[in-house]
Amino acid sequence: MAQTKQRLDLVRGLGASASIAIVVGTMIGTGIFLKPSEMARDAGSVGIVYAAWIVGGVLSLFGALAYAELGAAIPEAGGEYAYLSRSFNPATGFLFGWTHSIVARPASAASIAAGLMRFCAFLIPAVAAPLWVFDWNYRFIGQARHFHFEFTWMQPLAVAALFAVSGINYLGVKFGGRVQVVLTVIKVGAVISIVAAGFYFSRGGGTPFHPLFSGRPGVGTLGAFLAAMGAALWAYDGWEDLNLVGSEVQNPEKNFHRALVGGVVIVAVIYLFFNAVCFYVLPFAAVAGSQHVASDVMARFAGSKAAEWVTLAMIVSALGSLNSSILSGARVDYAMARDGIFFRMAGGIHPKFRTPGGALLFQAILASIMALSGTFEDLTSLFIFAGWIFYGLATVGLFRLRYKEPGLKRPYRCWGYPWVPGLFVLGAAALTINLWLDRPLRCSIGLALMFSGLIFYRYWRRKLSVASAGN
Repeated sequence: MAQTKQRLDLVRGLGASASIAIVVGTMIGTGIFLKPSEMARDAGSVGIVYAAWIVGGVLSLFGALAYAELGAAIPEAGGEYAYLSRSFNPATGFLFGWTHSIVARPASAASIAAGLMRFCAFLIPAVAAPLWVFDWNYRFIGQARHFHFEFTWMQPLAVAALFAVSGINYLGVKFGGRVQVVLTVIKVGAVISIVAAGFYFSRGGGTPFHPLFSGRPGVGTLGAFLAAMGAALWAYDGWEDLNLVGSEVQNPEKNFHRALVGGVVIVAVIYLFFNAVCFYVLPFAAVAGSQHVASDVMARFAGSKAAEWVTLAMIVSALGSLNSSILSGARVDYAMARDGIFFRMAGGIHPKFRTPGGALLFQAILASIMALSGTFEDLTSLFIFAGWIFYGLATVGLFRLRYKEPGLKRPYRCWGYPWVPGLFVLGAAALTINLWLDRPLRCSIGLALMFSGLIFYRYWRRKLSVASAGN
């Protein structure tokens, strides 16, 4: 008698510590070490920077509360792909999965790798030396715009990092989870050390207190705040990654809300203290002009050798964030390919390691293309723009599920419903509109790639219909 081929599934190998490490480890990566300077340039005052960090943290917490309900109720691989397919329709779920797989997650992994190489450039400046430069002037909505791109050794080295970390996650989710726990402990220790040493050893040279608005509040102030908050939300991003590996989380009815909410609160506190020490040690102009603000903080009161050791810790931090991003991101590709609406190579499970090897390879290739074509700031903006469209839409899906499926088992219910998820949706909408106005070229390309997925969706759905009719 012929034996039926058993389907291989992902294994629930992520316990409570690994779940929290994924949340905290992804959030604390490159952003906290690089974004304060970008935020200072965008905001123009310490007060607006602090306001952006606080509001960004609250907005992330609201999103985590909504996602905790979704993750506990629907603990499936793919996160938003599963939520949107169930709350709206399969086409909406596909559109998220396509955008995540083709635009958002490759841009996220590529930007983390780019940040990692910026840390390396602090130790080896030749890595950042331009090999060639491209400049382009254009107009958008009647305004003159300028596009500047530099190709350095950082881009190909970022590609090497992407494939190396993808290889680690190919060897098993438990192995990747253990690596994540170790790297998270190191990176959190590094940030806390900088904060403690900065306040204890430095006599202060910055401007820790500053009026929230340096002039009369208006449209310019609001634009500066939204731009700074967009940068802050990149540093906060990662709280939603646990939902992408929902089918591999042990005891999801308890671990989801503990890891998501606890992780966001821990990270928000750490970020506020880190920014406080930056503005305590360095003048505002020095923070705004810095390419390696954490290293510059250490160099100011402890010397260049200490700054080098801190930079090594930041490299470890970036590796941890990259590991978490790659571990969780490939699960969306796998989930869609498993359902027959994505490229077939992404749907296989390795028989020994029980990991989505094809999806990991597919993700690494796309991320490498983006790493070669963009800078850290451009890549993070593209990711935030694409990602937050669907964060908001998935939260709208929470409202729809409450209405469509009132009997759905919900081990955790979103605190503050409906106000908390409602405010999150409004914040996500404001952020994405502002990013599109601020960086129209990258965001418009992202939108074009997003909606191009509908062409593929029709093709794959037609194939599934023909296959079903044949059976």
